[in-house]
Amino acid sequence: MSTVIDHHHDDHAHGPAKGLSRWLLTTNHKDIGTMYLWFSFAMFLIGGCMAMVIRAELFQPGLQLVDPNFFNQMTTMHGLIMVFGAVMPAFVGLANWMIPMMIGAPDMALPRMNNFSFWLLPVAFGLLLSTLFMQGGGPNFGWTFYAPLSTTYAPPSVTYFIFAIHVAGISSIMGAINIVATILNMRAPGMTLMKMPLFVWTWLITGFLLVAVMPVLAGLVTMMLMDIHFGTSFFSAAGGGDPVMFQHIFWFFGHPEVYIMILPAFGAVSMIIPAFSRKPLFGYTSMVYATAAIAFLSFVVWAHHMFTVGIPLTGQLFFMYATMLIAVPTGVKVFNWVTTMFRGSLTFEAPMLFSIAFVILFTIGGFSGLMLAIAPADFQYHDTYFVVAHFHYVLVPGAIFGIFASVYYWLPKWTGHMYDEVLAKTHFWVSFVGMNLAFFPMHFVGLAGMPRRIPDYNMMFANFNMISSIGAFMFAATQLLFLYIVIKCVRGGKKAPAKPWEGAEGLEWSVPSPAPYHTFSTPPEVK
Repeated sequence: MSTVIDHHHDDHAHGPAKGLSRWLLTTNHKDIGTMYLWFSFAMFLIGGCMAMVIRAELFQPGLQLVDPNFFNQMTTMHGLIMVFGAVMPAFVGLANWMIPMMIGAPDMALPRMNNFSFWLLPVAFGLLLSTLFMQGGGPNFGWTFYAPLSTTYAPPSVTYFIFAIHVAGISSIMGAINIVATILNMRAPGMTLMKMPLFVWTWLITGFLLVAVMPVLAGLVTMMLMDIHFGTSFFSAAGGGDPVMFQHIFWFFGHPEVYIMILPAFGAVSMIIPAFSRKPLFGYTSMVYATAAIAFLSFVVWAHHMFTVGIPLTGQLFFMYATMLIAVPTGVKVFNWVTTMFRGSLTFEAPMLFSIAFVILFTIGGFSGLMLAIAPADFQYHDTYFVVAHFHYVLVPGAIFGIFASVYYWLPKWTGHMYDEVLAKTHFWVSFVGMNLAFFPMHFVGLAGMPRRIPDYNMMFANFNMISSIGAFMFAATQLLFLYIVIKCVRGGKKAPAKPWEGAEGLEWSVPSPAPYHTFSTPPEVK
């Protein structure tokens, strides 16, 4: 038996490890969570710099700053790094930190694998970034890497890109297996599934999604590798293959992937809103079922990304209605968040501000998504900036604001210090304004026909693009303030009380919803 539990104590067997080896070899879920979060923030800044190159080039019409091929590399790398390097590792970091504490577990179920899954990430993204310095440059075919652009016409570095995707995917699968195993096996006595905090629930479901779809991506990039080096024709019509098959396989992974990026944010916001509303979450059970419904439906909507490839009308109808159906459980969630706030005793600290912005702006993104789901209308929207506006309204206020809200909410728990509330609110407001300035005008230029992923554009789009670029620079600059706030909080500051968000009675960070019977309802013996 001792061998089974020993690994929880390895780090301390010969006194605390010093310096580098503490971080290299740690199996402590909090250390690993911290490393995930710092890594993801580094990637967020790098991916953000790439977005700044894109927005600087588009600041005015004409080709000014960068070579069009380099512009394509920037759009590709920005997408890949933000999705696989910034958003996903951030949520895995939050899961590592919080889930064991929320379910009363001593650590993650597989602490060694936890360490390994983290250290694969710097390798994967070091490799991915190194392609930019190779002959012919980095991947220049869009983050969705459609064949034949990514196979027949790709730069030589595409092989390294494929390997980087593999390594990042292995990391994701291991992280997900670890989270699922921890939640299913290591809950404290009495912590039934329906007593788990919603952040734990959303991650349990996200973990299953990851395990189901990451191997699909691995299969896809392996088929690319075979087409490039081993004479197969999976995606080449000349050899009897089909480039549209690439899109089917990619989006069968890609659509569940976008829910992988939002579900943990749903969970975090479902814990933050009740805390700052001073009342339990409205409709806990319906939230769990809605999350499961969203996850299930995410597998049957992939071809709504492909209305323009010539799929049969029957297929278009199926994917159109299936996509619209996702609006139902999502609407249930929005209704529950709003109802939780209704007549609550609200205060507006930074986590709550980010959460409210999340609910409002994510809903806007949901509405534009509903527009894109209408097959005949999508013929007009497809591959325009309207699509870019849609998914950034889901990912920036959705995933990224969800991460900001979580970090501010749990920083006092992590560091023992309160962050600077005035600076945090400044970070929120400037981010909020910058984000809307950057992405709202994209709806207009997109509906007017501006194509995405092109470094030049018609004069008629000049004003809106200038506004977009100014908003983007504003949003980006503010993230340096966020970095300062976090470092300042880690290094010291006002000592955090045991319950940093006092007044959220019985709804502290770790207490599951629904609340224990003695807090909000009649005790059993009285009934």
